[in-house]
Amino acid sequence: MKKRKLKTWPIIILIIFIIFVICLINIFSSLKSNVQNEVKVIDTIKKYHYNLNENESSYYKKLFKQLKKELAKKNIKEKEYAILISKMFLTDFFDLNSAINKNDVGGTSIVYSSYKDSFIKSAKDTVYAYVENDIYGNRKQSLPIVTNVKILDIEQKSYYGNTVSDDNAYYLNLRISYKKDLNYQENVELILIHTNDKLEIVNMQ
Repeated sequence: MKKRKLKTWPIIILIIFIIFVICLINIFSSLKSNVQNEVKVIDTIKKYHYNLNENESSYYKKLFKQLKKELAKKNIKEKEYAILISKMFLTDFFDLNSAINKNDVGGTSIVYSSYKDSFIKSAKDTVYAYVENDIYGNRKQSLPIVTNVKILDIEQKSYYGNTVSDDNAYYLNLRISYKKDLNYQENVELILIHTNDKLEIVNMQ
């Protein structure tokens, strides 16, 4: 009697199919773990178009809450507004740990429109130049975290720029504290001007 030959091709096809399925599962798992971080807006001050993003630091969120409370008052204390918005600006700008990449320059929504383009370009070439991409949330780079911004001095006087002037601009000196000293700028001078109901940064040194 002749021995029947075992048909192996169905087994081979089954093995190939199983390997294919395993590969697909691994690919989808990898894609799922590397989903791009989407920055969500969790609060807003509508009249002033200030948004609070979920990736901001706890200190920035605290300042935002204080500013929202102040701007909701019937009689806003403009000096307090100037101080809070300056603290928020410096926190957002120098807290590089909250930035997704070098193009995610903080504080730009508070910058005066005619100054914004040159401000962003300068930031990308200097402070933000070496910020690594954290689009997938796996960055290991050590970056500055702002823990406090202290107001040292504030006064009102005239400002005359190339495209804008303000007889009652705010001049502020502030000092930044970081969680860890990474040799980033600590003392900063800001000039804020009035743009309708808003105060905006027109100069930083």
